[in-house]
Amino acid sequence: MLLNTEVVMPIMRPSVPVRRRFFPMLLLLALLASAALPFCRAQAPATPAPQQTQQPDQATPDSGGPGADTGVIALPKKKEKDEDVPPPAPAAPKIKNPEGMSNFSLRVEVPEVTVDVGVLVEKTHQFLPGLKPGNFRVYENGVAQKVTGFKRVEAPVTALLLCEFASRGNYYSTYNFIYDMRNAAFAFAQQLRPQDYVAMMTYDMRTQIVSDFTQDKRQLYEAINSLRVPGFAEQNLFDALYEAEDRLTRIEGRKYIILIASGRDTFSKITLDKIMQKVKATPDVTIFAVSTGGAMRAMTEGRGGLGGQMRDIDYLQADNEMKTFASVTGGMWFAPRFAGEMPDIFSTINQNIRSKYQLVYHPTDAKQDGTYRKLRVELVDEEGQPLRIQDEKKKPLKYDIIARDGYRAKQEVE
Repeated sequence: MLLNTEVVMPIMRPSVPVRRRFFPMLLLLALLASAALPFCRAQAPATPAPQQTQQPDQATPDSGGPGADTGVIALPKKKEKDEDVPPPAPAAPKIKNPEGMSNFSLRVEVPEVTVDVGVLVEKTHQFLPGLKPGNFRVYENGVAQKVTGFKRVEAPVTALLLCEFASRGNYYSTYNFIYDMRNAAFAFAQQLRPQDYVAMMTYDMRTQIVSDFTQDKRQLYEAINSLRVPGFAEQNLFDALYEAEDRLTRIEGRKYIILIASGRDTFSKITLDKIMQKVKATPDVTIFAVSTGGAMRAMTEGRGGLGGQMRDIDYLQADNEMKTFASVTGGMWFAPRFAGEMPDIFSTINQNIRSKYQLVYHPTDAKQDGTYRKLRVELVDEEGQPLRIQDEKKKPLKYDIIARDGYRAKQEVE
């Protein structure tokens, strides 16, 4: 038999004296906790509170006044002043070609002629400066032309020295002609300037390039000095001049041929008519001719019977050919007899080459038919009368107008 024994524990309640004993201790703990609280806050970093952006009050007050103005104010952008813009061009009309026809272009060339004119005082061979466009009149085939361009030019020289270097029947004749040729060539070389280009070519039966184009005067002097013993006795002037003209056409700009020769031609393949056609048809080439052997011709002229007379006729014909080559191209011809004349001759050539008036006009006959057209230049005063010039003593002075005899018009196929 089991016995259920239940033990009842009585609840113990503290007495009043116990509460009074613990209350001061609790109060002391509370004071210590309150004193330690600021120290704990200083040791732990404070987490900043999230900053709230204050939004402006966009609501309009009931009274209709302005709202809050704490927000960003956006000012309207000023409109730029409208510039005066031209209206767009109307669209080009579209033109359709007929079926089977392609586009084509039309090219019109207006011919233009340039004439270099030298004006020299006849007595002193000095260039006459100070002329104006109204002082010039240009005639083409007898028809007056309107000058549209005018200027005075003085430019470097591009020249070919073409010298006859051939032997003759005897030593005396050979020496005289070569002596004149060398003196003339040296006198020309002394007139050169550093910017000039000069080449030298000699001829007898055939041509030979002694010196190519150079600006070195010493090289030209050496080339002239090397001409001492000639070769063949033939003097093929026409062939040599034709080749010289052909070579110079490959060079742009104005060119000059200084032809120093007796003027005789003995064995050329080219005839006089053909060389004259070549000289007239070659543009921008001016020939200055200097005849050699003048002193010997003066001493032997009229001697020797029929043979001497034939020789004199040959030299007169040679002079005429040299003069024609020069005048047709706007150059000059000289026939000196003494070596002392050479410096003055080449001084005149130098002035004529460097100082010129350049005239430009559009011909009234615009046909490109390849015909040769004659040119004539005159000097007039303000009233249209022939120009008269005077020296310091009021004495009239004569002058020479040096210009091309004419030019050949282009062909349509060129």
